[in-house]
Amino acid sequence: MKQLANFITLLNLVFGCIAVVFTLQTGETIVNLESGEWKIYFPEKITWAAICLFFAAVVDFFDGFVARLFKADSEMGKQLDSLADVVSFGVAPGSMMYQLLRIAIAAEPSGMEKSSLLFIPALLIPLAAAWRLGRFNMDTSKRNHFLGLPAPAAGLFIACLPMVAFYNIMDMQQLLVNKWVLYLISIVISFLMVSKIPLINLKFKSYGWKENKSRYLLIIASITSMLLLGWLSGFIILFSYILVSLLFKKELS
Repeated sequence: MKQLANFITLLNLVFGCIAVVFTLQTGETIVNLESGEWKIYFPEKITWAAICLFFAAVVDFFDGFVARLFKADSEMGKQLDSLADVVSFGVAPGSMMYQLLRIAIAAEPSGMEKSSLLFIPALLIPLAAAWRLGRFNMDTSKRNHFLGLPAPAAGLFIACLPMVAFYNIMDMQQLLVNKWVLYLISIVISFLMVSKIPLINLKFKSYGWKENKSRYLLIIASITSMLLLGWLSGFIILFSYILVSLLFKKELS
């Protein structure tokens, strides 16, 4: 039983690796319409990659739960967890951003002739995730909040992007195949990960309303947005997470 949590952590890594494999399999179709606009048909496998990241996030939650349940916390488990998270919530989302940028640039006039250096901003995501997780492992303080956006939260947000683009939810596809929008998202998400902005830790020590108002409000906002907006809720949840954390900054100290 002592190694069960570590095996679950490795399952997180498995989902992350599968997500990378799915993401790197191309197959998009770009059609020039009579109106002069471009219609992009995204490869379905990139949606499977996004789903794999959501499974990785579920597994990432349960490995800690199992470790606490069986009192099997260990330094090995801590290191494995961060190494798995670098792949699942750093490399895999970075691969997704790379593909989104590649498709966005390919749809531009003479896009196929442009330099692959234009895809480099996608690397900010795995680099920031590695920095964030390394700093987390070195932090020996017992604060009741995170410093900077957790890598799983950043990875899940990025995973929503290809889903929104694939299903063209609320006609957002054109926005998400704009390289400048993708550059901005890469920079903002990477900055949030390496920043020291205090953000809510969703682990409950008790379940009373007074000491957990911020957590309950965030959960309510997240569930409501998921029910109403589906994959588009990633934007609302991220915004709500930061806003609620800032509004309840005193509670986090």
